[in-house]
Amino acid sequence: MRERYPDARCELVYNNPRELLVATILSAQTTDVAVNKATPALFARFPTAQAFADASPEDIEPYVRTLGFFRNKAVSIQSAMRDVVERFGGEVPRTMDELLTLRGAARKTANVVLGNAFGVNVGFVVDTHIERLSKRFGLAPEDATVAMVERRLMALIPRDAWTDLSHMLIWHGRRVCKARNGLCAEDAICKAYCSNARAAASPARASTKSAAAKKPAKKKAAKKRTKRKTPATRRKAP
Repeated sequence: MRERYPDARCELVYNNPRELLVATILSAQTTDVAVNKATPALFARFPTAQAFADASPEDIEPYVRTLGFFRNKAVSIQSAMRDVVERFGGEVPRTMDELLTLRGAARKTANVVLGNAFGVNVGFVVDTHIERLSKRFGLAPEDATVAMVERRLMALIPRDAWTDLSHMLIWHGRRVCKARNGLCAEDAICKAYCSNARAAASPARASTKSAAAKKPAKKKAAKKRTKRKTPATRRKAP
């Protein structure tokens, strides 16, 4: 992974921990590309945590209207920034427990902020791409929850690699090992580890077996069609 993606990084555009926190809240069920289109105007209008705190959710909505669930996200951002101002002196908190008290900041968001803004590996980021790859690569069971996937990755991977590897897995998931129409069958990494690549290679073998299994049935059917009943001999009247 490191050789394939030496420049892997967080693809959200930000200049400080506050902007990263806001961008990550906005990124829920939304692409980073869409978030990056919305945030320049948003951050220009609300350049500080205090500016967000003084605004109403309705003031924020026009700047995030292009994103999914924009009304809920506007409420979350305003509430989170108000807490940052009132409880943390205007600075984004640096601990998992404190970040989780902010509205809109679940564990994934907290891990993104801690790992990228502060260089602290407290947990492993698990987004939709990492969850998918973890299961396809056999790092977690198919029925594992997000929390279970994170615990598995934390147990298997050295702590100092958590943030960097999360970026590599996300890049691979976005570019190659996609949820649909992926390139797994042609990719060396996927061929070595991904169940999706193995599944893509199996239909040819399965169709050959299926064709072979059908041949005897066809012969039987042909025999059945050609077999004629011998007409019963009619008795002559005495």
